[in-house]
Amino acid sequence: MWWGVAAALLANVLYSAGFVLEKRALGALPEVTVRRPARLLRLVLGSPLWIGGSLALAAGFAAQLAVYRTLPIAAAQGLFVSGLVLLVLLSARLLGEETSGRERYALGAILLALLMVVLSLRESGADADTVGRDAPYPLILLVCVPALAAGVWLYSSAERNARHRHRLPTTGVEYGIAVGLLYGVSSLAVKGVSSHLTTGGVGASVLALLRSPYPYLLLFTGAFGLVMSQAALQRCRASLIVPVCTTVTCLFTAVLGTLSFGEELPDEPLRLALRVLGTVLAVTVLLAMPKHDTAPRSPAGPRS
Repeated sequence: MWWGVAAALLANVLYSAGFVLEKRALGALPEVTVRRPARLLRLVLGSPLWIGGSLALAAGFAAQLAVYRTLPIAAAQGLFVSGLVLLVLLSARLLGEETSGRERYALGAILLALLMVVLSLRESGADADTVGRDAPYPLILLVCVPALAAGVWLYSSAERNARHRHRLPTTGVEYGIAVGLLYGVSSLAVKGVSSHLTTGGVGASVLALLRSPYPYLLLFTGAFGLVMSQAALQRCRASLIVPVCTTVTCLFTAVLGTLSFGEELPDEPLRLALRVLGTVLAVTVLLAMPKHDTAPRSPAGPRS
């Protein structure tokens, strides 16, 4: 259990460092867009700083696999979201980004909401939270396919709105929600992959994995998530878009992942109330966050 917590904290450090390095690299590149994915990939792959950030994110992904093998999904999400504090601190220190008072209150409320989810967990006893190992494939597809479609549609809608003339700069909330849905699906796929890697020999595990939807969901979310996240990260503040994306990912994974993998909700009224109210609070804060950016532009902003 404790080495799973250590792996989650390590993943937080790697993810935060990776996002900040990518954001800094994108600030030195010409403007990228999802409408020209080949050009986007050519530009970012030519940046050593961006490659370093990507390697940090890949290492965070490896640490995430270890987390899902030892911790319940909801507990893992509660630990992952604690990395938001580190991300905001690094963004202010290394990117010169400033958050408004309203945004700081919103981020504080999100952390409170996810702390409520963590407090609803129990590690031992007869009603301890269990670690799910498998989920019916039709149920996984029923959960994931609509989420992928919604994420791509929401991102496209945000792109269309951003192209309107005289429109105030966007904070990136819409982008964060859209990419968060894709990463939520990716998180469930990572959970599925980690479960397959714990059973049987290497050959049997790989064969069973290829027969599951998980590697194909990872390929889809990896390809689309890479292009979508880089374009959004370049034009929006990392200190806002990444927390929104992380919150959506954590809520999606904690709620739908818990149900899909058969990790039962708490029986005790207090623990159940904490989990439900924490989820509702986080969603409410997301919906109430400002949609237009009035904060000063980061010095690492994109150059045309």
